[in-house]
Amino acid sequence: ETLKRMVGKNKKHPLRVLAISSGKGGVGKTNVVTNLAYALSKKGRRVLVFDADMGLGNIHILLGLAPKFNLEHVLSGQKTVAEIIVEGPVGIRILPAGSGVQELTQLTHEARLLLLEEFDRISQEYDFLMFDTGAGISSNVTYFCSAANETILIATTEPTSLTDVYALMKVLYQKHNQKYFRLIVNSVKSEKEALEIYRHLSAVTDKFLSHITVEYLGHILTDPNVSKAVRQQRAFMELYPHSKVSQCINELCNKIVNEKTSDSGEYDHTFLWKDVFQVQ
Repeated sequence: ETLKRMVGKNKKHPLRVLAISSGKGGVGKTNVVTNLAYALSKKGRRVLVFDADMGLGNIHILLGLAPKFNLEHVLSGQKTVAEIIVEGPVGIRILPAGSGVQELTQLTHEARLLLLEEFDRISQEYDFLMFDTGAGISSNVTYFCSAANETILIATTEPTSLTDVYALMKVLYQKHNQKYFRLIVNSVKSEKEALEIYRHLSAVTDKFLSHITVEYLGHILTDPNVSKAVRQQRAFMELYPHSKVSQCINELCNKIVNEKTSDSGEYDHTFLWKDVFQVQ
């Protein structure tokens, strides 16, 4: 009943749940999440970022925030989800995970239902919920990817990055029958280089995972302003809005925002929290 209420009450503007993952650490995933959230929020979208990198979450560090509470306080009954959310620049909301997320797959049935109710209470307040998942192919990563409406994978030109993205897609297909993915190629010299990476990955999936579809979502150019912003603990979209890397993020944002969504709930029908928490 909780699930039915959650997905049914916001039909006109269904909540879009994006899982951003990579398979491999060190590809700039969290920076992409942070700045894409910034761009979406600048366009008037209500954005909640769930820092779902188990025990290693660092979005608050990138934005210079110091949350007093995290999901562990929700699981222990000390706080509600709404009470631990912190506000970042341009109204971005951050849900800090802390070490509490490590317990998600060991929750009791009652605790899972409690967390469902917590998300149910706030789901109508947002247009986008973004999961910044951990790296790798752990069960926590695959749970969050399978619960999202869309899984966006971040890759770079490094061969190991492509190998790990492929491995993540394979696991998500085999364990959760997930067949559709979107790809952002980060830290490239040109869009041509990004498209070469995409074509290479598509060729491999076509050959060995023929049921899977990978869509090219876009690219992000290498830019020294990224590391400058990290050192200042600010979004590069905020500090360097006219830089080439910010232009790339804006293009990605526009593509996502302008996509056609149906009033009948095209996106929310796959928002299945039971996949994450194994609620029967």
